[in-house]
Amino acid sequence: MIMKWLREHNGGHTGTYINQKLKNHRSSTIFVILLGVVSLFADMTYESARSITGPFLTLLGASATVVGAAAGLGELLGYALRFVSGRIADRTGRYWAVTIFGYCLNLLAVPALALAGNWQLAVLLMLVERTGKAVRSPSRDAMLSFASERVGRGWAFALHEAMDQIGATIGPLIVATVMFFRNDYRLSFAVLIIPAFISLGVLVIARFFYPNPRNLESMTPKLDTHGYTGVFWLYLAATACIAAGFADYPLIAYHFNKTSSVPPEWIPILYAIAMGVDGLTALAYGRLYDCLGIRVLIIGAAIPVPLVPLVFFGGFSAGFAGSILWGIGMGLQESVMKAHVANMSPASIRGTAFGTFNMSFGIFWFFGSALMGVLYDYSIVAMVIFSVAIQFASIPLLYIVSRSVKN
Repeated sequence: MIMKWLREHNGGHTGTYINQKLKNHRSSTIFVILLGVVSLFADMTYESARSITGPFLTLLGASATVVGAAAGLGELLGYALRFVSGRIADRTGRYWAVTIFGYCLNLLAVPALALAGNWQLAVLLMLVERTGKAVRSPSRDAMLSFASERVGRGWAFALHEAMDQIGATIGPLIVATVMFFRNDYRLSFAVLIIPAFISLGVLVIARFFYPNPRNLESMTPKLDTHGYTGVFWLYLAATACIAAGFADYPLIAYHFNKTSSVPPEWIPILYAIAMGVDGLTALAYGRLYDCLGIRVLIIGAAIPVPLVPLVFFGGFSAGFAGSILWGIGMGLQESVMKAHVANMSPASIRGTAFGTFNMSFGIFWFFGSALMGVLYDYSIVAMVIFSVAIQFASIPLLYIVSRSVKN
């Protein structure tokens, strides 16, 4: 009856309008899911490899210094290059070309590790893998943001993160199974060519059906299309504080092992639990963000603050609770933090915006983690004070952003 009345009073155009709107929403949702499947199998590939590259390098004769330096350099490289790749994607408009090229580097370098005959070549392939992730991330996130306008910014990025974490959880279990039955690192790397090819195959399918993902966005934020406002940089400062004070899991695992506060067999289990919490939390944050806006970020930034005191001052129960808080913090960082970048940036510079955000977050994460490692050796109390203080500093900054930007 309602639809009949609307048709009669709107010249019969209401039904057509609603059908088109539903069609656009469905098309955007499918695109988000396709990119989520790509990330699921991509994470299954490179997160699996990262779980065994340390011992593999050791087997090839690398020292602990080489292992640590390679991991640190790879992460720094992986974040620092994102600004450049995002800029290139925006300047050329070839988001698909940049994304596909990055995924090829990112994924094919992993099974190639099976052929590495020395640690130097293995390290080079590890750096290529991180470089590939740096190349494809900003342009991929930009395309995801184009579709998220109709689906809901928070929900789109949250769903993507949840699917991402499914792959990150399943992948290492595949490698663990191979190692259990065959104890062969090279075979473990080789089998990862299967999820790598699946990921690339779905990526090509998405490219075929959605050649112009920018058309999925019906409107853009009313910001200066030639650059960013001061609020954008203030938001970067707030997220940089979160990155610098958030304890990296390797440091947490190191503390668990050193103090025996958590049994060795429980350390990977707590990490797996944290990954599960990450995915579930991201979905919840996504829905809340679409309803409440940046206020969710303010609350979300405060929740993980007790993480470091719990983990580094407590026993097993505190470590368990801290691991859950770590997953909650990661769920926030990988979903709605990115969603808000999309809301604050025009479509014309969306790739650059994500590249700038990722580069800033990664650099401050790197130096914050390094400083926390130094402080840990000097004084755990000093490390905890630094972590809590700098994370709390993000809250007033986010509040100022919330007062300056319409969500």
